[in-house]
Amino acid sequence: MKKLLILIGILLILAYFFKIQTNKTQLKLYWFIPDGVRAEPDLFNMFQWARDGKLPNIKQLMDKGSYGYSYPNFPSHTPTNFATLLTGAYPEVHGVNDGPMHVLGKPLDKVAIGGFRSTAKKIEPIWKTLEEAGFKVALLSIPGSTPPEINKGVVLRGRWGGWGADFHAINFETKGNLAQRILQGRAVKLFYFGPELTKYIDPQKAKDWVNAPKSNSPPLEVPLNGWGRDVYALLYDSTDDKVQNYDKVLFSLDKKTTIADLKQGEWGDWQPITFKWKVEDKEMDIKTEVKVHVIKLDRDGFFRLRLLYNNLNQTVTFPEEAAKQMTDSIGPMVDFADNFPAQLVFYPDDKKTFTDEADMSFEWHRKSVKSVINQFNPNVVIHDIYTPNQMLTSRWWMGYIDPKSSKYKEVTDSEREKLWNEVKDMYLRLDEIVGEILKTSDKNTYIVFSSDHGVVPLDRSVNLNNLFAQKGWLKFTIDPKTGEPIIDWKNTKVIYLKMAHVYINPNSLEGDYKRTSGKDYEDLRDGVIKALSDLKDENGVKPLVEIVKWEKAKEYMQLDPDRIGDLVIANSPGFGWNEEMTADLKVFSTPLISGYKQAIVAKEVPGMWTPFIMAGPGIKQNNYLGDKPFEQINQYPTLMKALKVKIPDFVQGKPLDVFN
Repeated sequence: MKKLLILIGILLILAYFFKIQTNKTQLKLYWFIPDGVRAEPDLFNMFQWARDGKLPNIKQLMDKGSYGYSYPNFPSHTPTNFATLLTGAYPEVHGVNDGPMHVLGKPLDKVAIGGFRSTAKKIEPIWKTLEEAGFKVALLSIPGSTPPEINKGVVLRGRWGGWGADFHAINFETKGNLAQRILQGRAVKLFYFGPELTKYIDPQKAKDWVNAPKSNSPPLEVPLNGWGRDVYALLYDSTDDKVQNYDKVLFSLDKKTTIADLKQGEWGDWQPITFKWKVEDKEMDIKTEVKVHVIKLDRDGFFRLRLLYNNLNQTVTFPEEAAKQMTDSIGPMVDFADNFPAQLVFYPDDKKTFTDEADMSFEWHRKSVKSVINQFNPNVVIHDIYTPNQMLTSRWWMGYIDPKSSKYKEVTDSEREKLWNEVKDMYLRLDEIVGEILKTSDKNTYIVFSSDHGVVPLDRSVNLNNLFAQKGWLKFTIDPKTGEPIIDWKNTKVIYLKMAHVYINPNSLEGDYKRTSGKDYEDLRDGVIKALSDLKDENGVKPLVEIVKWEKAKEYMQLDPDRIGDLVIANSPGFGWNEEMTADLKVFSTPLISGYKQAIVAKEVPGMWTPFIMAGPGIKQNNYLGDKPFEQINQYPTLMKALKVKIPDFVQGKPLDVFN
């Protein structure tokens, strides 16, 4: 009898734990985190737009759940805030202070730690914790997710993780007198130090083309070399107006077979292409797709062309076969519009190219919702799209719709209304993705909609390294062919590096960076503080709002002290710190882009706030959390509580009051 009771007890215990595990695995999460979605009670009142019927799926989510505003932690940009959202901790704990990070013991002329890499985090992200708790996780375009840290789920292109063959879109433009190339300087490269995003090349006399179309002006050719493979462009004049009038571009992979024949503004269809990708000592073939486009073509043969590549291939997905599965299911991936830094901001024609790409991006991500669920059957999906950030930080919108911008009055009311309609259409495209999430969800699914940061107008760039050069603290020359600065590190004592850090050594910043001390150091650091504190633009406005010595950065800004400069600086909305240097040493300049978010103390700046909506079992319905925003660190523990998973000890946030 005693043995029978023991056996029954064991069976009851096993049944209890089986029930817990069954209930846990029945629970699901779809966390949609589009990048750079501004939401606040005034100008970008997304919740009111939803109540007015303009965002019906988001309205349905609001009715079913709780919603309010969240604000990012400093320095208020993507890698830091995604790390915060995905760990529930500040940078002082997760370690991602920035995108390009510099550390003690490493030279400042190179990035020591990339904030978009999974290895930059000092603690485990939500997907590792959830996988260990028995959930199958799918990650789509999530910063900080590559190299992959999961074993059973799927990773689809973790953005900028430096993992695999990530083929970025490339512009090709007439070199001419190099004026435009010099204007771009380092901004021609991905994150200012990566591969080229715009290449400048002059056309040559066409030769060896088979069955080329008739041209009424001498045909010109341009080899468009992207990722080691040429696509040939033939510029020709199809008109019969007896004057030079280049109006079409024929594209080919071999000068024999046409893959597209386009006028300005037109796109070709996706075409197969194979690249050679070198990994260590081995070369591998990567089969992917390319899409060609004519941004601009003038009568005299000036060209601006664009090659767009499928953002998925077997080297940027886990498992490898996931790339083919997704491409076969919904076509080549257009992850987001434009690049960083922005390349589609220099000519009026760039705006159409941007909006075309944005449409392709939204359509692919909309289709991806159902495809990811059907292909991989995950319990948890975490999904990002970068296009909202690209739109609100681009040249064409924010400066003309936010009254706080100096550019606001440069357009008429009717022009502004058109721009507002374009921005609200972007929010509608987000709403369509939410609609797909609702369709694929069941009663056990938690749906969360949030973002990493908002966006405010950018009026003036503050070229701090020009200021330091004026003071004699920084020495550099300019490459006359590219406009890129060449820093004399041996004779440089002070430099600003993205996004909010000033590095100081009274002797030299050459070689491995190290903290120094003593009277000379403190005198120089005090001098830098005074120079930054006294700095004003031509209207007498100071761009600096906060400056913190490295010793106090953990206390005042919750930053990891091992990965910061000697000073951490915050700028006022409307201003943006700029790392670039110019021969004229001008400190203030007017940028082409009109939106910004970096190095802003966001809590008291509503334009930096983001939406938070959560619906699912046990969540209060139609529950508005109020106009006061909460910290991002609170989202993670809220989700973990809902999923009934133990909240790790490193988490600094607290669950929100959204549960019944």
